[in-house]
Amino acid sequence: MDVTWMTKYLAEFLGTAILIILGNGAVANVDLKGTKGFASGWMTIAWGYGCGVMIPALMFGNVSGNHINPAFTLGLAVSGFFPWAHVAQYIVAQLLGAIVGQAVIVMVYRPYYLKTTNSNHILGTFSTIDNVDDGTGTSRSGATINGFLNEFFGSFVLFFAALGLTKNFFGAEVIPAIDKLLSSQGAAGTKVADMDIATKVQQGIVGLTTGNASSLAVAHLALGFLVMTLVASLGGPTGPGLNPARDLGPRILHAVLPKSILGESKSDSKWWYAWVPVVAPILAGISAIALFKIIFM
Repeated sequence: MDVTWMTKYLAEFLGTAILIILGNGAVANVDLKGTKGFASGWMTIAWGYGCGVMIPALMFGNVSGNHINPAFTLGLAVSGFFPWAHVAQYIVAQLLGAIVGQAVIVMVYRPYYLKTTNSNHILGTFSTIDNVDDGTGTSRSGATINGFLNEFFGSFVLFFAALGLTKNFFGAEVIPAIDKLLSSQGAAGTKVADMDIATKVQQGIVGLTTGNASSLAVAHLALGFLVMTLVASLGGPTGPGLNPARDLGPRILHAVLPKSILGESKSDSKWWYAWVPVVAPILAGISAIALFKIIFM
């Protein structure tokens, strides 16, 4: 699909906003007192975040690549899969999308914020915190170490598996094989990715490329199940975040919103921990994508 970079930035903004609305919306439904989903269980949150990734992936995967995650954008750029000239714009769009998405959650759930007395539950609908933290200074070291490990390895699995799903899907070998065949027939420099539908029909390859696209669509569905499983399996310690924009954007909003909106039980935004769900996923993204490139590309 031939779209402008501005359209891609907008897709990243909207995709990240949808991620937060569906993901943190599920958290709010479970953790805020008085909601119909109150205390309904962890799998509600896992489904919310799984669909929060899957739906934007299907909507915008063919537009912007649906990064919706600064760690993924940076990791791709470091390994040469994404142009550095557009990294900053993608990250800004993702952060703004996360803030706007969280603002929607606050507007919808404000009556239930006012009823909730657990400050960690209020913060948890915005950002992550390691469950080792008990509100005392002595627990911070353990929470930071455990949180970093959880965010790093969870993010590593996410990015490595995401590339595997979208690069090594069944049928992924078809397009390179067609490109090689075209080159051998004297059409050097001609690639399937550069062809329009009419050219594909003329070349007799439209059926093959359509099947390839269908397999990639299934891969994007699988991304949602990947995230859902990560939340179910590695969500116990921290949430998890796995995404700097998903954590930092809403945390900024939590910090600036007054108690008149979030209730008297709103506490601090735990900025001492905020670097963990930012740095750990970025390091994991760079490492996972580089390792995938070394092994498979």
